[in-house]
Amino acid sequence: MKIAVFDDYRVGLVEGDQIYDVTSALPDASGIWPPVFMNRAIANWETVAPRLREARRSARVLPLAAVRLLPPNPCPVHVLAAPANYAKHIAEMGTMAVTKKGRTAREQGLFMKASGSLTGPARGIELPRGSRRRFDHESELAVVIGKTARNVPRERALDHVFGYSCLIDVTMRIVKDLAEEERVMRKSFETFTPLGPWIVTADEVGDPQKLRNQLFVNGECRQDANTADMIVDVAELIELASSVMTLYPGDVIASGTPQGIGPIRAQDTVTIRIEKVGEMTVNVRETDAVPPVLFEVAQE
Repeated sequence: MKIAVFDDYRVGLVEGDQIYDVTSALPDASGIWPPVFMNRAIANWETVAPRLREARRSARVLPLAAVRLLPPNPCPVHVLAAPANYAKHIAEMGTMAVTKKGRTAREQGLFMKASGSLTGPARGIELPRGSRRRFDHESELAVVIGKTARNVPRERALDHVFGYSCLIDVTMRIVKDLAEEERVMRKSFETFTPLGPWIVTADEVGDPQKLRNQLFVNGECRQDANTADMIVDVAELIELASSVMTLYPGDVIASGTPQGIGPIRAQDTVTIRIEKVGEMTVNVRETDAVPPVLFEVAQE
């Protein structure tokens, strides 16, 4: 099943190039703030899934291209991310790296991204107007938690996965010895976490360590790898995170990016494509206003 959120926080089931509006099956969806309805739906999936299937039978059907796709979970409790999780990406970082040499996601641990940084295809990525810093794309498989998880060993970790989505981790790069902001800040600008275009339930994906992961900028392939190359796989990421905190239904884990990261600029079009999960295209623009704190250190 492919579940999308669209327009004014309506919920749809995606089939081919159509979307079935099943919002009626989730009475707390659409227009109620905060938009945590997907967390509740995932937590109660055994009773919610049959209601969605029933609602689909009489649902209004719309062309997928005619709706505004939002993040498929607009308000997770946690958004976690794995640094340094592909060997070739570690090698390419050079002086831009903030993870100490020799460390991976296993030794370094996960970091947080603000849930307010989530965006969907409709809005896209907004870079701070006037900044001369470098902003990079990072193509990642997003793992959506399905059941409350605390101290879950990796042998049982995948039982706690609801589904998967595409995620672009947009990052403002450090400038060595000049601008070295905390990772969470550099990755949590509003719209710096495009997620979507939908969540695919885990049963349709199968093994998350056998998925081709690609990213294109203006049609040029920048990243092309396979999740088999992860240093810390999805199960171990869940084990690691749940050893520290309780993971809740709807939480998102960005599983790390492979090699091929590169800069994006206003007017670019970025497409992420993950096998069995989907394809999402977002446009890049500048914010409407210049922020009061202008990030303007130019990288040589």
